[in-house]
Amino acid sequence: MSSPHLPKVAGIDPSLPAPTHTSDPVTPPSAPGPDPGPALQDHLAGWVSDLTTLHELTERLALTGTLEDALDELLRAGAGLVGARRGLVALEPADGLGPVTTVGLGLGRADLGHIETIPRGSASAGHLLDGLPEPDGERRSGVAHPDIPGEPELDPRHREVAARLGYSASYAMALDPPAAPGGTAGAASIAGAARPAGRLGAAAWLYDEPAEPAERQRHLVGLYCRYAAAHIARLVELSRARATVATVQEELLPTRLPRIPGVRLAVRHRAAPRGGGDWYDALPLPDGALGLSVGAVTGSGAGAVAAMGRLRASLRAYAVMEGEDPVAVLSDLELLLRLTEPARSATALFAYYEPLPRRMVLAGAGHCPPLITGERRTEFVETALSAPLGMLSCWEAPSVEFQPGRGETLLFYSDGLLHRTGEPMDRAFARLHSAAASAPGAVRNDPEGFADHLLRTVLPDAAFPDAAFPDAHRADTRRADAAPAGGGRDGGAGSDHGTEDVVLLVAHFD
Repeated sequence: MSSPHLPKVAGIDPSLPAPTHTSDPVTPPSAPGPDPGPALQDHLAGWVSDLTTLHELTERLALTGTLEDALDELLRAGAGLVGARRGLVALEPADGLGPVTTVGLGLGRADLGHIETIPRGSASAGHLLDGLPEPDGERRSGVAHPDIPGEPELDPRHREVAARLGYSASYAMALDPPAAPGGTAGAASIAGAARPAGRLGAAAWLYDEPAEPAERQRHLVGLYCRYAAAHIARLVELSRARATVATVQEELLPTRLPRIPGVRLAVRHRAAPRGGGDWYDALPLPDGALGLSVGAVTGSGAGAVAAMGRLRASLRAYAVMEGEDPVAVLSDLELLLRLTEPARSATALFAYYEPLPRRMVLAGAGHCPPLITGERRTEFVETALSAPLGMLSCWEAPSVEFQPGRGETLLFYSDGLLHRTGEPMDRAFARLHSAAASAPGAVRNDPEGFADHLLRTVLPDAAFPDAAFPDAHRADTRRADAAPAGGGRDGGAGSDHGTEDVVLLVAHFD
């Protein structure tokens, strides 16, 4: 019997013998060698420990949402990695667009002031900020001074400050974010804000005794600072964007309030971190009348700010033409909103005041009712229940007429004031009423003091630590002289105590 033929496969002739030089591609496993030694096991264990540490530290850093928190976390984590107790980080983006700040760990403001007197070429952090080359001509990312008292080439001021503050060594790392994809570093990104290009700053850690980090510590803190620089670059970009939106928003709002005989005005405005669509306005009208308005556009960010500017400008035009009829003003504003901003809605309150008969007529569209307070009464002005503008096919609501008495104060406000209390709306209204009723007479007769009193009383510290609004926009009969929104360590916009604008417009009737 003949042997069975092998099956034929395309491209292969089974009759040809396999070439003698072809070997089995699967190499048999080699004989097991001796177990890894203790040194290798310790090395692997240390490597795993380092990875775990870096993962935990970068995860904590990623949870920070403001520049201040990120810089504080960078200092704490870096101090643990290099074995130091104190440190500082100098944020000074190379593109010159800011923000510029110095944050310390275990160092007070006076200590930081002493350190800033050290010539930049001598201080380790300043050396990195200036990008000075090392003796070999290379621009390095880390600078060590392991024995400051024993380094004769250092500037005498450096040794003097180190002796005064009680540190003998330092180690600094540069904050160099990775370049943006496509080489677009420095290009505009969020809301027209520039992405920081080049070195962001430097962090330095201080040792009480002569010392320097080991090679392993330098490697770990270098990896950590590389990640931290990328995270801080994103926060700087966000801070710049928020500052830009806040600046545009402030420019869209009045910085001067009109002088009307018998009426004194004050305002407090704090923009939300992402920029909100709340507005206020006070404008003189024909025949010596006064128009007052507050309102809010839905949404946040640059789009809401732009829509707010358009609505406020339109309301001013309608108020000049037909301000004596607040219902007509809001009706025209609602029609404009439906035609030009069909995807948005807005709340608004407009009041028309005639000084001689002391007569005020107001109409509201879904906005919080104003509050009037004096010696004999503290109550909310009952406005007709109405829907916000843009919610119905045809908006309509009756107006309300009343007479503010001499010495009484009328408060217009946004619902952000109530929401930031963190309480249900009924309790928030009660808190506002109680704050107004408890105001001393001298405070009630001063619109500026009354506005500050309400902010301190209504907003709890837990919900808004800077309840006095130290960097809030203030406008009176003079030009606003307050710090612009965005002032502060992170541009003011990085403080995320609330997600809505807060507006208070106070009118005191003499």
